Amino acid sequence: MKVLVLNGSPKKQSDTFRLTDAFLRGFNRSGEHEVTVINVIEKNIAPCRGCFGCWQQMEGHCLIEDDQNEILDLYRTSDLIIWSFPLYCYSMPSHLKALLDRTIPLVKMRMEQLDDGTVRHEALADFSKIHTLVICGCGFPNWEGNFDALKLMCKNCFCGPDIVCVPETPMLNVPAAAIVADPLLAKFEKAGEEYASKLTLTPETVAELERPMISAEDYIRNVNGG
Repeated sequence: MKVLVLNGSPKKQSDTFRLTDAFLRGFNRSGEHEVTVINVIEKNIAPCRGCFGCWQQMEGHCLIEDDQNEILDLYRTSDLIIWSFPLYCYSMPSHLKALLDRTIPLVKMRMEQLDDGTVRHEALADFSKIHTLVICGCGFPNWEGNFDALKLMCKNCFCGPDIVCVPETPMLNVPAAAIVADPLLAKFEKAGEEYASKLTLTPETVAELERPMISAEDYIRNVNGG
């Protein structure tokens, strides 16, 4: 499989990417998959100008001459796309959102209505053949409410994505927290193996990956220096 990993953290080795890296170790244990990691912060990707010139040309490319068109070529030829990023203001970091906004050349202006009443743009690329996994970490101590907006956006933007949202990820770079952080990394590695065999994650696996490492009370006390 061709795997495209979009690392949306401003840092190459972020807390969230440690989870993604563990997942990839399990997923590509056989070494048979072609994995491309793009550190989006290093790319020159301008905001979408809303000119819709891409819909006039219908070539799957943007009229802006920057790094996005290379990413679009990788995007539509990938079998699996992993979006890895920390939660920023209940969504994704702005430089990654710019990349997402600039995927509009991969759809048409023409709209279609699905059986459930949802209206969307017709696809220029065959998104049904692209598997999508979202791995998002945050510094909050729990899951409830913090990822709701992000999950809705990802479900609407991607075709049947698997979404894993992990709280308390700053603990991954605290040596004293290794006793709870290392088991979580091991779970992500095992989840990668599961995904390699099934191309999806069971609800039970997602629940395990999203389970807070320590209680909210202990986490807040540690963050606040108490």
